[in-house]
Amino acid sequence: MTLRHIRIFLAVCDNGCNVTRASEALYMAQPAVSAAIRELEEEFGVRLFDRLSRRFYITEAGKRFYQYASRMASLYSDMEREMRSWGSGGVLRAGCSITVGSRLMPEYVSLFAQQHPEIQVQVSVEPSERLEKRLLSNELDFAIIEGEVHEPGLTGEAYLEDILLPVAAPGLFDPCTLTQNVFRQQKFLLREKGSGTREVFDRATGAAGFSIEPVWESASNTALLHAAAQGLGIAVLSRRLTEDYICRGMLCPLTVEGLHFSRQFRMVYHQNKYLSPAAQDFMDLCRQERDKSQETSLELY
Repeated sequence: MTLRHIRIFLAVCDNGCNVTRASEALYMAQPAVSAAIRELEEEFGVRLFDRLSRRFYITEAGKRFYQYASRMASLYSDMEREMRSWGSGGVLRAGCSITVGSRLMPEYVSLFAQQHPEIQVQVSVEPSERLEKRLLSNELDFAIIEGEVHEPGLTGEAYLEDILLPVAAPGLFDPCTLTQNVFRQQKFLLREKGSGTREVFDRATGAAGFSIEPVWESASNTALLHAAAQGLGIAVLSRRLTEDYICRGMLCPLTVEGLHFSRQFRMVYHQNKYLSPAAQDFMDLCRQERDKSQETSLELY
């Protein structure tokens, strides 16, 4: 078995077990792709695919082989990238959810650049669900996401607690403490499905026995904050994002009896991922800045 065999097998799987599409993606002749699959099956003495009516269907043995093959290909890609960039300092690929990207990541990258000017940090700011997929496909070295880790094969370290705060335009509610019955009857401006913020909201309301259909749904925190400030409904977002708007009198924080929206930010990486010294340094920096911010919060109280 060679790296060529592994890449061909993965290409067949990633193209819907379609040999024709895999051969086109690899710029290979179809018989060569089929031959490589047969060679793998002969080497291990198992069927990786069933052939039915000229179509391939992956077997249980094939699914198990896919897990190993993807890890091996990922590790090789890491080695190749590390070696090719050895003399130039290298590239660190970090991901973060939209809330983290708005409030925390810019400071982290700036501090890291001061300590490691030779390393280029590439940051992808996306919903948590998308970040997990990119970690699995080795497009990112690590990420800071909102909420739970869903994909098997990923390791998540609890990083920082975050409170989600319901906010609305000043004067829209008086008093600003709502019963659950009043709360559920309002118009809501929420993050999109698949985001960590929306997951926390839906889980909390579901546990309370009701669900919400928002009038606004957006991947943009800024759009939701401005819509709430215009009196269009209640937005439920990270307290870190609402602080400036509350201080300027544009939004008013709300309390809902018996409802608490909280979550953990998590640092996440593939469990089989080799974390370079640069990645480990960046993650350590994040932990140090977290600890500093928590100490400051304690001093304020």
